[in-house]
Amino acid sequence: MMSRANDIINELTKIAENPGASIYALKNSGKKLVGVLPVYTPEELIHAAGAVPVGLWGGNVPIAEARAYLQPFACSIMQSVLELELRGTYDVLDAVVIPSLCDTLKCMGQKWKGKCPSIQFTHPQNRAIEAANTFLVAEYEIVRRRLEEILGAKITDDAIAASILVYNANRRALNAFAEEAAKHPDVITPAIRHDVFKSRWFMEKEKHTALVEELTRELAAMPAADWQGMKVILTGITAEPKEMLDIFAELGIAVVGDDLAQESRQTRTLVPEEGGAPLYRMAKMWQDIRGCSLAGDFKKVRGQMLMDMMKAKGADAIVVCMMKFCDPEEFDYAVYNTQFDNAGVKYVMIEIDQEATAFEQIRTRLQGLAEMV
Repeated sequence: MMSRANDIINELTKIAENPGASIYALKNSGKKLVGVLPVYTPEELIHAAGAVPVGLWGGNVPIAEARAYLQPFACSIMQSVLELELRGTYDVLDAVVIPSLCDTLKCMGQKWKGKCPSIQFTHPQNRAIEAANTFLVAEYEIVRRRLEEILGAKITDDAIAASILVYNANRRALNAFAEEAAKHPDVITPAIRHDVFKSRWFMEKEKHTALVEELTRELAAMPAADWQGMKVILTGITAEPKEMLDIFAELGIAVVGDDLAQESRQTRTLVPEEGGAPLYRMAKMWQDIRGCSLAGDFKKVRGQMLMDMMKAKGADAIVVCMMKFCDPEEFDYAVYNTQFDNAGVKYVMIEIDQEATAFEQIRTRLQGLAEMV
């Protein structure tokens, strides 16, 4: 039984660590590929066109050319995405879709220099009113038409409705995996947990869902671990480079839940499966998102959400993975860290920079958290 779980873990880890091989295999099989920049790009529209969405989250690459086009205080995700694009890494793509969720993303369409055309769209930030749904449907229609032109495919409402079901199935599978993985930190290390989520960006969703569901069944058949180390919740945009997560394992720290934009923020909110036209239901999902720095939240519920998650998961502390130069995340932190202090919640903030090659400061901060707990 454990052998099969290891096989699935190895397959997903291989894809997450070497996405290029998976992407080129899809391209060679005749699939069209559309890049999606973080965070809430309507992948269902791409899937409904018969193409495969590919996550563009940058990577650990030295920045040389990108700083001629982006300010040095842009986050390392955008810096590395543009660097890879300028190197021709993304020339394999047929198009790229760019949301306008932060100041840097708003200008990425203009900065895009590659062979594939870019499609930029905007999410409304006053999400509480019905006009927000009307506006976002209109934006999705623009994306839809541009994808049809570029890919030469008709994107019907029926195809979008079917794609919504495919994506909701993937979200449910990952949510169930996260619940089960928290019981098995001896098997699902922080790095493995990350790879299971990350691999979804470089695979056909149907295949990813099937593998994740099978892995979850394998885990459920195993006895829960008697974990003696610390348990934490992660919050932030992403928890990369992966070498940082290896430090968690070395220190006996288990990740039992997350609020990462690259991971569970993508899966915890489903698209309604009834109640209007497909594009309207996709817009409603944006309205339903809670506790995300990139989705306007005037009530600032993120801090309480994290504390509730910590209690539900039996976690000892929260680790804030603060993306360097990410204004939306930094603005949120000023609110919820005060809530943590008032509630006596143990937490630590570590800085995330995809260019980083040394992690001793992170190790020291995590060791300090472990001693405090």
